[in-house]
Amino acid sequence: MYLITGLGNPGRSYSKNRHNIGFMLVDWMAAEADKKFERLGRYSLTCSVERAGENVILAKPQTYMNLSGTAVHELLEYYPVELAHVLIVYDDLALPLGTIRIRRSGSSSGQKGMRSIIEALGTPDVPRLRIGILRDEPPSDYSQFVLDNFTKKERTVLEETLDCAMGAIDTILSDGLEQAMSRYN
Repeated sequence: MYLITGLGNPGRSYSKNRHNIGFMLVDWMAAEADKKFERLGRYSLTCSVERAGENVILAKPQTYMNLSGTAVHELLEYYPVELAHVLIVYDDLALPLGTIRIRRSGSSSGQKGMRSIIEALGTPDVPRLRIGILRDEPPSDYSQFVLDNFTKKERTVLEETLDCAMGAIDTILSDGLEQAMSRYN
């Protein structure tokens, strides 16, 4: 069993924000499997899908980005998943739009949702898939930029990137994290 948690902020007003790219990916995966999310516990929405021959729990924390660790901690109390079979998906301001990076562990690199998860779990050894959201020129206000919606022009690249990220996830599920890192980083 695998647990794939997309990070974002709950609520319709945030649904198309750059910061919600993790939610977008797990929503896309659920829609492809014709599944709907349901509340699990106090802090998350989840659904179960099968991908690459594996049972996968998709999760969307409902704690807002900065408190994602609370939800992930609760999910790991409910599901008997070892950390090697957890994947956190989130936006990365250091990567250009259209790129992804997979890592086995590491710091949060300033991403507050990932920082919350590392603190809640007590370890930086949490696999993650980072999806780039940076445009050609750096924004003047990063806080506002992540809460802005993707532009119409960016949506085509976004869809291609989400397809690529799903391919990377399928590689993780079928061939392992190292193979996916080698192929997609």
